[in-house]
Amino acid sequence: MNKPLVSIITPSYNSTRFVTEMIQSVLDQTYTNFELIIVDDCSKDNSLEVLNAFSKQDQRIKVYKLEKNSGAAKARNFGIQAAKGKYLAFLDSDDLWDPNKLALQVEFMECNNYVFSFTNYRMMDEQGNLLNKVVKCPKVIDYKSLLKNTTIGCLTVMLNIEKLGKPLMPNLQPEDTALWLKILRTDCKAYCLQEELASYRLVGNSASSNKLKVAQKMWVVYRKSENINQLKASWYFINYAWNAVKKHYL
Repeated sequence: MNKPLVSIITPSYNSTRFVTEMIQSVLDQTYTNFELIIVDDCSKDNSLEVLNAFSKQDQRIKVYKLEKNSGAAKARNFGIQAAKGKYLAFLDSDDLWDPNKLALQVEFMECNNYVFSFTNYRMMDEQGNLLNKVVKCPKVIDYKSLLKNTTIGCLTVMLNIEKLGKPLMPNLQPEDTALWLKILRTDCKAYCLQEELASYRLVGNSASSNKLKVAQKMWVVYRKSENINQLKASWYFINYAWNAVKKHYL
């Protein structure tokens, strides 16, 4: 049986420090039918040079460059539109996958006919040292449960775009969570393959490192993107904040 193509979407901006390790974690996959679509967001370092060198060595690596710096959401969306696979996966330039990540998750999707899946993942520090922290997710997440708990790690998600079409990320941070909510709002559910198959890097100056700003942006998602009234939004936000504390600190 032919193995379905997986399109992996990676936005890249000034990623020289980490991108080689990220690409190697993709090349080390036991599942080999993939395309790695890397979209450079007008990097000011030599990221593009590094990326182009990899693309010359392996035709599965496809590198694009945006005309102007536009942010991670637009970079991901450019990659999504270029994708040719049955499945869509996401991996940022500073994160890593275990070698069997794609193989296990494609099997999980195919055997169960799932449209949306994700996995557990580990936390690592900026130097790549694993921390004593694993994000363990519930087996199933629907729209209302995601509003209370943004536990789905973008680096673990796999979508069946033959069934979903090519869903684009809203230009609204956190854009990944906003997209998951958009998908789950249609009564779709997300299913967790409960194995640790990826490592999320905590980078000091990243957009996700300022927890107060992240929380403020999540409030905007509730009110403006999801059009939830203030009372319900407050209830969801309290649950979200508590679950965020548990995820990062407990």
